[in-house]
Amino acid sequence: MKLSNIGLIIGREYSTRVKKKSFILLTILTPLLMAALMVVPVMISLYKGGDRQVISIVDGTGLLQNYLESDSHTEYRFLPVETTQESLKQSFATFESSTVLYVSPLDSAGNASVTAYSKEPLGMEAKSDVEKAVSTALRDRKLKNLDIDNFDQIMDQVRSDVKIDAYTLDNSGKEKKDSVEMYMIIAYVLSFLIYMFVFLFGSMVMRGVIEEKTNRIVEVIVSSVSSFELMMGKIIGVALVALTQFAIWVLLLGGVAMGLSGVVSSKMADKVAEATAAMTESPLSDANVNPVDMGDLGEIASVMDQISQINIGQILLCFLIYFILGYLLYAAMFAAVGSAVDNEADTNQLSLPITIPLMIGLFIMLHTFQHPSSQLSVWASIIPFTSPMVMLARIPFGVVPAWQLILSILLLALTFVIFAYISAKIYKVGILTYGKKATFKDLFKWLKYKD
Repeated sequence: MKLSNIGLIIGREYSTRVKKKSFILLTILTPLLMAALMVVPVMISLYKGGDRQVISIVDGTGLLQNYLESDSHTEYRFLPVETTQESLKQSFATFESSTVLYVSPLDSAGNASVTAYSKEPLGMEAKSDVEKAVSTALRDRKLKNLDIDNFDQIMDQVRSDVKIDAYTLDNSGKEKKDSVEMYMIIAYVLSFLIYMFVFLFGSMVMRGVIEEKTNRIVEVIVSSVSSFELMMGKIIGVALVALTQFAIWVLLLGGVAMGLSGVVSSKMADKVAEATAAMTESPLSDANVNPVDMGDLGEIASVMDQISQINIGQILLCFLIYFILGYLLYAAMFAAVGSAVDNEADTNQLSLPITIPLMIGLFIMLHTFQHPSSQLSVWASIIPFTSPMVMLARIPFGVVPAWQLILSILLLALTFVIFAYISAKIYKVGILTYGKKATFKDLFKWLKYKD
């Protein structure tokens, strides 16, 4: 094996792919697509449609007027209490409402039943709102019937909104503020990027091998370099393309984060200055000065503060290590599959054992968000075929001992070396085999060939 030959192949693969328009477009569009993947589902979940839903109600309890208030999306219309349930069903077609509700009169225990009739199935949100309103109205009535003095004042006093300030402590007792929501977001983004990059660039290696084999270019190349040198040069060349894109994305996101941090700091300083000036002008009437309303700036500042508590450098380093090793492992297997077929349509069967571990890792990753220290999460973060996705889902939570991280990386590197050797033996025979659709039996037979 000559390193100079591998270097030539790497340079050829890298320069060819970086100069393509598709590389430039992907480099620019991928961050936008990733942002869309996070923003669009939230927007869809918040979208309630352009038409205002009208719900007519027969309130037999006489309690719901103050508990069901119309808004921009839903209008509640109260019908005469004398309307019976049977007459409501018979005249349903004449109502403008899409849904009518019949709330029965109170029984001896102070409870009521609710029946909904609608032209289409009642939405989960509307159903939940009505159930909550009726339950709250009945509860408040029962409490008031206890004949407690100053009931409303007492209820205002006992109502409390509690938020948990979560901290983790190390062995020395040093505390660090936690933000599980932020951990989950970072873990999801990093794990999904690992999955996407490994699959995307591994498939790129496979398609490149098939293309060169189909065009018979490989026959010319292997006359000058060995098949192993060709395979490793192609794998490493594509890896450098991926790292180039990643570096550009980090710079772009870093610039955006710094700009956002500067804007938030400036706006907050302006707010504080305004409040200070107001208090200076009216020193004797501080009680009448409104507190500083940070609004969305406060929320953004809180998010920025949570991000500052996370060891971004460690996370990015682990991401690079697991991406490189995970990519090398799967790219070697994809290269072997590409060498064994004559066209991309024939890769489905042979690539199935490669894609299944990737999919399993993705599913376990979703479990890891909720249980980063479970036995399933721990073992899946150590097993080489799933560790790139699962370990990246655990690291932001700070629950990974050093020995688990080191063991996971060593096993992943060792597995790559083993599969690179196996893939090279398949690649050496398959790259010059034409006209036959290879099977798993053929692959095992090629492994037995002597070098």
